[in-house]
Amino acid sequence: MQSINPNYENKSKTVRDVAYYVEGLHAGNRFILSECITLVESRSPSKRKIAKEILEKIKTPTSTIRIGITGTPGVGKSTFIEAFGMYLIQQGHRPSVLAIDPSSQSNMGSILGDKTRMQFLSTNENAYVRPTATGNILGGTAAYTKEAIQLCEAAGFDIIIVETVGVGQSETEVDFITDINLLLLQPGAGDDIQGIKRGIMENADIFVINKADGPQLQLAKQTKISYQTAIQLFHHDTDGWSCPVILASSTEKMGFDIIWKAIEDYKQLILKSGNFYTNRTEQEVRWFSMRSSALLQQLVFNQSDVKQFFEHFADAIRHEKISGSSALTEMELIFKKIIQN
Repeated sequence: MQSINPNYENKSKTVRDVAYYVEGLHAGNRFILSECITLVESRSPSKRKIAKEILEKIKTPTSTIRIGITGTPGVGKSTFIEAFGMYLIQQGHRPSVLAIDPSSQSNMGSILGDKTRMQFLSTNENAYVRPTATGNILGGTAAYTKEAIQLCEAAGFDIIIVETVGVGQSETEVDFITDINLLLLQPGAGDDIQGIKRGIMENADIFVINKADGPQLQLAKQTKISYQTAIQLFHHDTDGWSCPVILASSTEKMGFDIIWKAIEDYKQLILKSGNFYTNRTEQEVRWFSMRSSALLQQLVFNQSDVKQFFEHFADAIRHEKISGSSALTEMELIFKKIIQN
């Protein structure tokens, strides 16, 4: 199938000096914020270098709160986030939404339609909405979501919402870049509990039964009881925290005050215990570890002899001349020789 508009030409914008971007961020300029995130996501070495310098110079406050929101497709994440974001603005906050869209595995394209689905929030001067494609990253987030969070915070947004792809049990990566995680659920308990399983439920700090209105209200109440029973089987990592299950309606703007109080209560609890700063530090260490592995892979496979060996073994596997495990053993010997030299 042909990609969307194959004749489209992407014209590169003029890249300014680092001071222009840093000053623009600290002034809260949303357009410069978008430019900075584009630089971070760029594959161009020169643009990536500028992005690195920007990240080193910006001031990222620790008074912010990073919220991950996940849930299966159809649960109404975008509608919920827009309504919740507008509620936060009314409370005097400046929310930023980093919406992760799934990418095509054939051409890495993505619809990036979240700004359309959040038309009121995305046009509000006190909010910022940025859709980002996952690329080939698993776990519900994009490759540079962490850096985008830092840029949004530097631009003065005090609440950063990360909306994950929403593909099921693999939606756990967001736990390593946020402070608190909300799991959105639909009315109808049994099938939901089976579909979500332990992976996401153990990572959730707050459970929200969305679409609790109209004819679904009674079903939502039953779902709440089912989840309250189910989460008793899990032990939360934060001592003294019992995960609340909250009914909410995006259309009727119901439940947002309870959700926000739960978020504030959880933040105060982890601030008091010291886990707030410890978690962010550990997230930084984990990011360093992951990027180091990616950098090592890039450096090794950029060597021509390694490429040749890899292509040789890959071709041999295709022609059934060698098994995958045997080829991997041979590659291991080649890697060890490179390290020793």
